[in-house]
Amino acid sequence: MKSYKRFVFIILFLGGVLFSFGQTSGSHDIWKAGVARKNITPSFPVWMAGYASRTSPSEGKLHDLWAKSLMLEDAKGNKSVLITMDLLGIPKDFSDALRQKIERKYGLSKSQIVLSCSHTHSGPVVARALEYIYPMETGDWKQVDRYTVQLETMLLELVGESMQNMKTARIYTKNGTARFQVNRRNNKEGELTPTTSLNGPNDYAVPVIKVEGLDKSLIAVIFGYACHPTTLSINQFSGDYVGFAQIELEKTYPGTTAMFFQGAGADQNPLPRRTLPLAIQYGKQLAASVEAVLSENMNIQESILINKYNEIDLPLSTPLPMEQLEEISKGNDYQARWAKGMIDEYKKKGTFRKAYPYPIQYWKIGNQPLFVMGGEVLVSYTIQLKKLYGQDVFVMAYANDIVAYIPSAAVIDEGGYEGDTSQRVYGLPAKWDKQIEPIIIEAFKQLLID
Repeated sequence: MKSYKRFVFIILFLGGVLFSFGQTSGSHDIWKAGVARKNITPSFPVWMAGYASRTSPSEGKLHDLWAKSLMLEDAKGNKSVLITMDLLGIPKDFSDALRQKIERKYGLSKSQIVLSCSHTHSGPVVARALEYIYPMETGDWKQVDRYTVQLETMLLELVGESMQNMKTARIYTKNGTARFQVNRRNNKEGELTPTTSLNGPNDYAVPVIKVEGLDKSLIAVIFGYACHPTTLSINQFSGDYVGFAQIELEKTYPGTTAMFFQGAGADQNPLPRRTLPLAIQYGKQLAASVEAVLSENMNIQESILINKYNEIDLPLSTPLPMEQLEEISKGNDYQARWAKGMIDEYKKKGTFRKAYPYPIQYWKIGNQPLFVMGGEVLVSYTIQLKKLYGQDVFVMAYANDIVAYIPSAAVIDEGGYEGDTSQRVYGLPAKWDKQIEPIIIEAFKQLLID
C-alpha cells in the first residue's frame, strides 16, 4: 500500500512539474503586436522614382501604394517599430528628421525604428533622393516637396496608430524559397532564353515572420526577397511585383496585414520583365512561397527583443579631376547634372566629401537575427553574413537611408554601374574605397558584441 501511495505521489508531482513548465514556457513566448496602414499614393501627379528615362510625371495608378507599421513589445516592455513603404527609397535628411520626431513623440530611439522601402521603381520621388537623374523643372520639385511633407505626417501618425492597436500575440519565423531573381551583372538580359544556364551569385531565400493572435488569427505576415522591383517602367504608380504579392496574400488571408522588406538584391533583377502580366506573375510566385512557409511548422520565438544601431564612416575613393568634371558637365544627361552639382559643391566647400555615415542595424526577435542595412546592397553581403551567422538569418537592405549602391570589393574593382558610375546617381563625388566591404562586416561583428 505504501508503494502504491508513493507511486501516486510521484505521478502527481511530475504532472505538476510538467504542467508548471508548460505554463511558464507559454508565457515566455507572449508578445504584444500592433499593425496599422496608410494609403500613401499621391493624389496629384508627381515625378516617379528610379528611372532616368522618364520625361514626365505620373499618370494614374495600377494599384495603391501603402505604408504599413508593425509595433512590437516583448515580455520586458522593450519596443520596436518596423515601417514598410512602397517607395524607391528615402534619403538621410528625411529619415533623420522623421526618426527624431518619432523619438520625441513616442520615445523610440534609432535602434528601435526601421524605415524600410521596397525599392519599387513605380513610386513617387521623395525629398531629394537621386535628384540628379531626373530632368525635372522647378514646378516638378515643388510637387515632390508637397508630397514629401504629406508623407512625413502620415508616417508619424502611423507609428501611433500601430501602438494603439497592440494586442497579445505569438511570433514565428522561417525561410522559404523563390527563384525568379537573376544576377544582372553576370547574365545579359537581351541574351537570355528558356534554356540559358544562369550565373550567380544569388540568394533565393524568402524570409517570413508570422504574427499570430492568441486566438490563432493571422495579424501580420512580414516577408522579404532580394530582387529589384523593376518589372514595370510605365508612368503609373504601383508596388511592382512586391505590391501584387502583398495584394495576393491579403486576399488569401482576409484581415491580415502583409508587409514586404527588400533584401540585398541590388544586383538582382526579375527576368524576363517589362510587362504587367509578368509583374502579377512574380507577385503570385512570391506570395505562393510565403504561403508554403505559413503552412509549415515555423519556429516560435521567445518574447525577447534586442535592438542595436550604429553609423559607420565608409571611405570614398579619389574624385575625378576638376577638368574631367567640367568636360562631363557639358553634356545634357544625368551625368552632366551630377558633374555640375559636384563642381558647385566644391566651390562652396572647397573640398569633396571623403566619407559617408552609413547606417547598420541589428534586431534579434527571440532567436531570429535580422541584419538591417542602408543603401542598395549587393547580394555578396548576405552571403557573407550567412556564412558567419547561419543560413537562417534574415537580411534587409534599402532601410533608413537609400545612400547609394553598396558593392563588394570585387565589384568595385570590376567597375561598371554598381561598382562605379551609380555613385553619380546618388550625388557622391567618387566611387567607394574597396575597404568598405571589410569595414561593414567588421562593424556588424562589433555591433553584435557590444
